[in-house]
Amino acid sequence: MTDSSSTPARPLDGIVIADLSRVLAGPYATMLLADMGAEVIKVESPGGDDTRSWVPPVREDGVSTYYAAINRNKKSIVLDFKNDDDLAVAQALTAHADVVVENFKPGGLKRFGLDYDSVRDRNDPVVYCSISGFGTAEGASLPGYDLIVQAMSGLMSLTGDSDGPAYRAGISVFDVMAGLHSTIGILAALRLRSETGRGQHIETSLMASAMSGLVNQTSAYVAGGVTPTRMGNAHPSLFPYEPLPTADNDLIITAGNDNQFRKLVEVLGVPELADDERFARNEGRTERREELRPLLVERLATQPAAYWFDKLNAVGVPNGPINTIAEGVQYAEKLGLNPVVQVGDDAVPGVRNPITFSTFTPRYDLAPPALGADSDAVRDWLSTPATRGDQK
Repeated sequence: MTDSSSTPARPLDGIVIADLSRVLAGPYATMLLADMGAEVIKVESPGGDDTRSWVPPVREDGVSTYYAAINRNKKSIVLDFKNDDDLAVAQALTAHADVVVENFKPGGLKRFGLDYDSVRDRNDPVVYCSISGFGTAEGASLPGYDLIVQAMSGLMSLTGDSDGPAYRAGISVFDVMAGLHSTIGILAALRLRSETGRGQHIETSLMASAMSGLVNQTSAYVAGGVTPTRMGNAHPSLFPYEPLPTADNDLIITAGNDNQFRKLVEVLGVPELADDERFARNEGRTERREELRPLLVERLATQPAAYWFDKLNAVGVPNGPINTIAEGVQYAEKLGLNPVVQVGDDAVPGVRNPITFSTFTPRYDLAPPALGADSDAVRDWLSTPATRGDQK
């Protein structure tokens, strides 16, 4: 549907994705794939993606910033699966798509003939990705909301002060992880299909992503029999690796090895601490953090955070201030990371794809679509085989 003849080739040019997902994990995955050239057709109910109404905040034009964050480079078609004509369009779309992504309740699409087995019967090479909250076995009936997974996976038991309540992370972290894992799975399946001609069914879940994404914390239990607990901003295996107070603001200091610790204490004017047998090795520093912390804080209190930031960076000790989101974006701009891109003809601001490629630039052609903005165009495309240009 997109004329790419005048644009540089991208790795997913010609790949058509029927995006039956909504909210975050699925739309995030399909947006990343669209950035790399895929043609993503976002299928929405008459009420639209839930995130269209998740406000505030909103852009100046009234569009939800949540929705805008994960839906660029897509076309929107409104289909009511309970309407026979609309369902026929949905089935035709999945029959001609290279990839189908959905996050309905497990088994919920079977009655519409849009589940994997039904779609494969019409489209054998399809790569079909199902995203759920807790998998398709005993967890199939559980609602797949990120906050519930944060609670039930154990993440919230790690977040907050040791003597305070559990907290959620500041973003829907497992939705994002599941979206990333889905993207990896889809790309791997497309690569395999290019060799074998065969599609397959990919299944990801927020809970499985949580088990993998909690990395050292789940490993502590699985491999070491240790159940991690909340430690505030402290790290269970490293010190210093947390915010420490200075003369004005807290500064994150992460001396992750013995050499960095030596440089830290030299800058602080207490080089003897690096030779103190209590603190010479990371294990000792971690076990005796309550002895070491006041010695570091005493020196940090003599100067403001900005002073120490410059001094420590100069010798290669990782550290940084605790920024607001606005300050974080501004700092990324200062570093030349160019975090803000202008999307579509109307130059809608968005956050750039985080991957830099040496041979192509991710596309930012289409602003997040209005509900049903491309319904007629998609229907016309499906009804004209000569222009559809099936890739399989």
